Amino acid sequence: MPLGTLDRTPPPFFKQGPSALTKLVFFSALSLFLMVADSRFALMRPLRAGLATALYPVQWVVLEPLRLLQGGGAYFEGMGALQAKADSAERQLAAQSVRSGQVEQLTLENQRLRQLLELRAHITTPSQSAEVLYDAADAYTRKVVIDRGTAQGVVAGSPVLDGLGVLGQVTRAYPMVSEVTLLIDRDQAIPVLNTRTGARSVAYGDPSSFGGQLELRFMAGNSDVQVGDVLTTSGVDGVYPVGLQVAKIAKIERRADSAFARIYCTPVAQVAAARHVMVLQPVGSQLPEIPAAAPVVAPKKGAKK
Repeated sequence: MPLGTLDRTPPPFFKQGPSALTKLVFFSALSLFLMVADSRFALMRPLRAGLATALYPVQWVVLEPLRLLQGGGAYFEGMGALQAKADSAERQLAAQSVRSGQVEQLTLENQRLRQLLELRAHITTPSQSAEVLYDAADAYTRKVVIDRGTAQGVVAGSPVLDGLGVLGQVTRAYPMVSEVTLLIDRDQAIPVLNTRTGARSVAYGDPSSFGGQLELRFMAGNSDVQVGDVLTTSGVDGVYPVGLQVAKIAKIERRADSAFARIYCTPVAQVAAARHVMVLQPVGSQLPEIPAAAPVVAPKKGAKK
């Protein structure tokens, strides 16, 4: 076939239409027209609104997982911060509770120390302060142990007071500690004086009663005793100074079948809650010694009278 007869046009499959330059000019002009038209006449606003409405579900589906992740992270961070704040608040509350308890304890202790100092100012007997360490381990007695012993001059028989009245008596003294038997112990007795009538009697410990009390024994059924009478130390035993408050009469039982009345007394001292106490020297140790009697010389036999 001669070369001049060949068809040099591209096959329909490779035909590209207008040239690239033509397309560039056309679409540039179209874009410029649309921008001017949209700016002046808002021709594309309905189209944009329709597209935004149509694409909103797709946008929501795409963005919602991200929002859930962000919200979940913020939720857990907030929960962690709130838990930390709650723990901090609980710790502060516990610390404040402990501090409040300490303040109340210190206030009570200060009040009792002031009472002890006021009592000490009215007592001429040599004394020293002591602190209750613990209760004695014997379940059948009512005793406490204080932090003063023979090294500090404490001897057996020394009276022990708190800020309100007589607490008990030292029954055993060791080098560094001493054992104090409380008034309500069943083996303890103390001579007392009724401040209203002046009658003397003896109060015995009665630990079997509720809270621990004292009992005035061998008092006649018709004796002049009333509820509320104040009992103080009489001083006749040579142990306790005169005038220390011991107890108040709380209950009187007079029975026809008995010649004696049963009189129960409540101790004035804090026998179950004493912390700081005052130890006195026994009154008997301060009394002058009885001078020895002069020997009697027998007359010689045969001597003239």
